Amino acid sequence: MTSRKPRVVLGVSAGIAAYKVCELLRRLTESGHDVTVVPTEDALRFVGEPTWAALSGNPVSARVWDGVEGVPHVRLGQSADLVFVAPATADLLARAAHGLADDLLTNTLLTARCPVVFAPAMHTEMWEHPATRENVATLRARGAVVVEPASGRLTGKDTGPGRLPDPAELFEVARRVLARGAAPRDLAGRHVVVSAGGTREAIDPVRFIGNRSSGLQGYALARTAVARGARVTLVAANVALPDPAGAEVVAVTSAVEMREAVLEAAADADAVVMAAAVADFRPAGYRDSKIKKTDGAEPEPIRLVKNPDILAELGRERRAGRVVVGFAAETDDVLANGRAKLARKGSDLLVVNQVGADLTFGRPDNAAVVLGADGSRTDVPRGPKEALADTVWDLVAERLFPGEEAGHASVRG
Repeated sequence: MTSRKPRVVLGVSAGIAAYKVCELLRRLTESGHDVTVVPTEDALRFVGEPTWAALSGNPVSARVWDGVEGVPHVRLGQSADLVFVAPATADLLARAAHGLADDLLTNTLLTARCPVVFAPAMHTEMWEHPATRENVATLRARGAVVVEPASGRLTGKDTGPGRLPDPAELFEVARRVLARGAAPRDLAGRHVVVSAGGTREAIDPVRFIGNRSSGLQGYALARTAVARGARVTLVAANVALPDPAGAEVVAVTSAVEMREAVLEAAADADAVVMAAAVADFRPAGYRDSKIKKTDGAEPEPIRLVKNPDILAELGRERRAGRVVVGFAAETDDVLANGRAKLARKGSDLLVVNQVGADLTFGRPDNAAVVLGADGSRTDVPRGPKEALADTVWDLVAERLFPGEEAGHASVRG
């Protein structure tokens, strides 16, 4: 028995970034999704109907009156598993927020009972205008996911926030939202901070003390939080990964830089998840020139000093309404060391995993035990790092909304 392909309506509004959406469409169709493209009439000035039809394998129309016997203005929204609008212009966001239905795309948005995602793209002044911000807030309050645009080169010589995120990352948003299905966007309206990667502590201009963290788990946490409706600040240390769509990325190098960035972002955060591997120590002094090797002589010892303990600092604050999550990478006595670290750091949750050769670092999968300050224990079997990320956000949501169903089962003990 063949399972039904997920049905995606890909809405395209009239922005120059429409050409990038061809790549998003290709990724959706090649990964087994049944995609119907619904452009606005003006969007067809940027990319024509034959292109959308050829890439999707489905008929394309921007008009309510085409194929009227099939009632497409109602049927498309009713049958979709996801409606994804990219690019979403300021005009399209305004019409969607005010419930207008003057073309096939806005009719589809009104009839959709599935998750809806908007990926805005426009000039910075338009994105930052109070009218646009209010329209975005309205759509988010209704449960839609509005992805924060990227910063970078815009049309002409302009640069700033308003750029359509990379299509590969938009595909990841679509995939994560589809995976959650009808589950509520339980982090909507919340600001979360995630740290990722591994810090580097400079010895001289060419050498540093570092670790093996790739940042994959932190990036999975950021992507998953975006799909659940959160505003995400990702503090990334030395990560060679594309920026997750919808996340504000703050790049840092050292533990001191990470502390400054995390504490600044955490000032108004509802949750902070410290997934980064932060170096415990740094050289006491920095050599301005490369340390030379001298024949027959042993190198001078490098004296180390402690780095700031960011997780413990967050735990000491114990700000009401904020959930703090730490990570513990252990090589032995995993649970015993994890419980001791949880008590020492003062965090609400601690994700404990075993690391070593061919475990965790740089791999797409992970396994962990999530310990709670309330005595809870949640075992996460080995699987994609996104699965662990979803479990972490389930547990965070349970603590942000005490007494409400968080959609997961935990083992108490």
